[in-house]
Amino acid sequence: MLDLGAPAALRREQGVRLAGEVYKREFWERDAAIHDRDSWKLERRQHFEEQGSPSRDALSRGDWAESLRLMEERRENLLAAAREDERRNSLFHRVRVVEQPLTPYLQWELHSLRQQAQCGMRVRVVGADLVSSSEDDGLLPELVVLGGDVLYEVLYTESGVPDGAVRHTDTDVIGRWESYIKYLYRAGEDVMSYFDREVAHLPPPTTKAD
Repeated sequence: MLDLGAPAALRREQGVRLAGEVYKREFWERDAAIHDRDSWKLERRQHFEEQGSPSRDALSRGDWAESLRLMEERRENLLAAAREDERRNSLFHRVRVVEQPLTPYLQWELHSLRQQAQCGMRVRVVGADLVSSSEDDGLLPELVVLGGDVLYEVLYTESGVPDGAVRHTDTDVIGRWESYIKYLYRAGEDVMSYFDREVAHLPPPTTKAD
């Protein structure tokens, strides 16, 4: 499938800059209030420094077995979250752009995303080639569209540490990016089949950092 082409780059000065804790609080409040509308997320970076994840911390220490064990402990919470999404008729769709070879972080995240899909969440994978024609001036942004009402450009430092977000509420901007993420989702592969083919056979990551 040909690259559809991403919308024009977001202009941060046209949004509202949110500090990290403000963004997280607002995100969860808005998300919990959504009924009968779906949400969409685009992940492009190949490395993040996850905050508050014991499993991610174990990966950083190089303890792969412990990382996977800790990941498994959250399964019941994921099942409960998926049931709540169904109750509100509000499904969260995630598109993960993947480059080969996988970074240690992305190998870990694909285990996490597979687990989410097993629990009923919607996750698909697209190759970087599908978005390459839209990245002449840099990587696509990390985005979340909640219920069609608000778009967050999620920000990170150069090393991948979360750094808050920019909130956009212009309906044209939201609509264009939501349509683009939906296009990528339709073009993508279910994370479980991708995992079985590209990830399941891999040895544990051999470095403590990407």
